[in-house]
Amino acid sequence: MAKDNSVGRYGIWSIGLRAEDPARHGELAEAAAELEELGFGAIWLGGSTAVRHAVPLVEATKRITVATGIQSIWQYEAAETAVGFANLEAAHPGRFLLGLGVSHAKLAEQYRRPYAAMVDYLDALDTAGVPADRRVLAALGPKMLRLARDRSAGSHPYLVTPEHTAQARDALGTGRLLAPELKVILETDADRARAIARAHLAFYLTLPNYTNTFLRLGFTEADLGDGGSDRLIDAVYAWGADERIRARVDEFHAAGADHVALQVLDGREGDALPRKEWRRLAEVVGAA
Repeated sequence: MAKDNSVGRYGIWSIGLRAEDPARHGELAEAAAELEELGFGAIWLGGSTAVRHAVPLVEATKRITVATGIQSIWQYEAAETAVGFANLEAAHPGRFLLGLGVSHAKLAEQYRRPYAAMVDYLDALDTAGVPADRRVLAALGPKMLRLARDRSAGSHPYLVTPEHTAQARDALGTGRLLAPELKVILETDADRARAIARAHLAFYLTLPNYTNTFLRLGFTEADLGDGGSDRLIDAVYAWGADERIRARVDEFHAAGADHVALQVLDGREGDALPRKEWRRLAEVVGAA
């Protein structure tokens, strides 16, 4: 999967579209079919997902790519992943993209030597026959970005800025997919938008993989305090009027992104799907 990839320029990133409960599969299938009709090229299943979470969405659609964004290498064995991939590929060729990541030490008891562990995992996938061009890595730092370049179709970085996107493009070179995630808040009131963003960002500010990335990008420890400075919030969240949000998305493409995975935040918790906001966002970015 090179830069002229099948995921298009825009996708939707959502935790809500992942469900263990089969009773929700009908609701999720309907939402996935609508996202396809709206013109989005990919659905990224947020959180630590597995191949099985993609199955009901792939079955309910015809063209849209369904990807894990991401699957933790600590949570699912490579052999199990390879079997799930092979089964889904046999039933629906070319419709699934395996997003892999090393997660965080705080979230995985097994966390150790993450780079070496990812290399071992990719070796096991190679042996099991999962093609390199059907997987992407959630790469943030230089070493993992180079691994994504050499051993996968590209990178799906989370919680990043256009500046990181430019650095990632340099590391990946041409011919590799770069699909950063971007959080969108369809709110024009600055105080409310930033409050939603800070409530969402609080957990991520406890994870060194993200805070170290922010520091490499030129943010300071002061930017990381008190829920994140306005400067940090405005760099990693797109909020405001439609034209401002479109401009922010365009910044990622201008910096080298092939595809931007858009995560809509509205301050609600739980599994509610922001379908109204997805429809509006499709118009904002011109997804169709």
